Amino acid sequence: MANTKRPKLLLLLAIAVAASWLKTYITYKTSFNMAIDNVMQEFILFINPLCFLLFIYGFSMYMRTWKGTVRYLLISSTIMTIVLYANVVFYRFYSDFITLPVLFQTNNFGDLGSSVLSSLRIHDPLYFADILIIWYAAKKLGEPAVKSAVRPMFRRLYFVGTAALLVLNLGLAETERPQLLTRSFDRELLVKNLGMYNYHLYDIYIQTKSHAQRALADGTELTEIENYTSANHAAPDPEMFGVAEGRNVIVISMESLQSFVINNDMNGHEVTPFLNSLTQDKDTFYFPNFYHQTGLGKTSDSEFIVENSLYPLSGGAVFFTNGGNTFNSMAEKLGDNGYYTNVMHPNGKSFWNRDMMYQALEVDHFYDIESYTIGEGDSVNWGMKDVPFFEQSADLMTEMPQPFYSRMITLTNHYPFTLDEEDKIIPEYDSNSKTLNRYFQTVRYMDEALKSFFDDLKEKGLYDNSIIVMYGDHYGISENHNKAMSTYLGEEVTPLVSAELQKVPMFIHIPGYGEGETLETLAGQIDLRPTLLHLMGIDTKEDLQFGTDIFSPEHDEFVIFRDGRFITPDNIYAGEVCYDLSTREEAEDPAACEEEMQKVQQELKYSDMIINGDLLRFYRNQPVSGQEVELREAE
Repeated sequence: MANTKRPKLLLLLAIAVAASWLKTYITYKTSFNMAIDNVMQEFILFINPLCFLLFIYGFSMYMRTWKGTVRYLLISSTIMTIVLYANVVFYRFYSDFITLPVLFQTNNFGDLGSSVLSSLRIHDPLYFADILIIWYAAKKLGEPAVKSAVRPMFRRLYFVGTAALLVLNLGLAETERPQLLTRSFDRELLVKNLGMYNYHLYDIYIQTKSHAQRALADGTELTEIENYTSANHAAPDPEMFGVAEGRNVIVISMESLQSFVINNDMNGHEVTPFLNSLTQDKDTFYFPNFYHQTGLGKTSDSEFIVENSLYPLSGGAVFFTNGGNTFNSMAEKLGDNGYYTNVMHPNGKSFWNRDMMYQALEVDHFYDIESYTIGEGDSVNWGMKDVPFFEQSADLMTEMPQPFYSRMITLTNHYPFTLDEEDKIIPEYDSNSKTLNRYFQTVRYMDEALKSFFDDLKEKGLYDNSIIVMYGDHYGISENHNKAMSTYLGEEVTPLVSAELQKVPMFIHIPGYGEGETLETLAGQIDLRPTLLHLMGIDTKEDLQFGTDIFSPEHDEFVIFRDGRFITPDNIYAGEVCYDLSTREEAEDPAACEEEMQKVQQELKYSDMIINGDLLRFYRNQPVSGQEVELREAE
């Protein structure tokens, strides 16, 4: 009788571990699109939740009462289930895993309502099944009649065994993926090898470490970075430098627009007739091999990249994590050259911390939702429809001092891609993905809104003296819809195709220029800052930036994604495979991408150092390359 509690406690512990372990593994296989290439990777994926579960649930052996044991197991299971389920819902929307900074973006949550609701599924209560199993098992086992603690020796052996399992897990992971813990930008790789719960512990460590960098930074780190960016600077093309000098600058961020819709149709319906016409326009440069480079911050990341020619952070949006940093933005450069700088976006000023971040970027004015009149029928999904947004924005531009720099952010073509019936110009697609089906309709609507905006600029006399730059901010169709995309594209969405689907349209329209063309140059959002400033006749040689002028003969045709994938004219590195673009198969030479991989890690590291250390606070007021650089003090 003296040991009646011990078997029941250990049996309940075993049931709790087994239930949560099995649930986590099933969730891996059904809710996340993680590529598994061999049996060893599958085995690592299978065992990686176990050591964490054994460790956390193991503390139940220290509870003094049966009720305390059951309560501890249920609370622990509930917390881990919330973490797992939150990642499931987040992954459905972002195709990525939650990081610590994302959890502190709470002022965005109220605006995410429709997106979150669209990410819920009828079977979602099954993610909480292990909690019910533990509760039911405890009820059936019943409280033992005699109290008996687990022996200290058994507890010690239990935790030693758990530690040994962790070492085995890490050893196998390191064998399968050397230098795993140096690749914190690749969250899928970390989850596959460390497990969901251990990944979050590692993320806390990484975020803590990054925040410490600012406190410890003293500016000496800049020398190495400055030498690197100076060596990679691309001098502007003399024929293009200053061709738009003195003009108004209008930069339009086209929400969720990917290039696969350009010059394409959907069941016989042209999706982007206006943008298609611009690809043939004599005043327009069109770039079909242009890529977004955003991370978890999505639209805010694209803003950050375009303004600063720095990479976004791996673990969160710079707009939140480093909104108080010092920057040397494009808005600041244009402001120094007499431009009235502003951002136009009909959303709350605090959404994505824009009100604070725009001060750091030295934007003169933010035309937020309070600057617009949203009448009945003018709003859908995330906010103001694009047509009235552009109409009212054109009116606001007539009141601005010239020259002005206006950066505009559209809203209608945003997940979950819903429209009012009267705004549907083409029918839905007919795939198994409601998201993809609706996407073509909202893209078509945005295209019509852009056409109307060009007409408004002409009518108000703003068109001829402006340069209009338009780019897709990030993907709209995530990898969760690969099956439907395969149907539309007529080919399987492999890691190579998935990387190529990150192409977003980019147009530079210069009214009256007359020498526009389609340029096949490989480029990314990080190249926009130097390209546009050079077109305006503003030199960037002394700036710390990683992009290069797309028109420059010295432009570096190399695109780095925040997750470590990259693209060159010859190769694509994706899914941990180096592809040869001439054959579209895995490269015969295993070392074909090694040199570029080193460059990827170096640039991402340098960019992270600048952001996490807030290094530009030292750079702004220091001599650069032996010369004093006059920079405007932050207001």
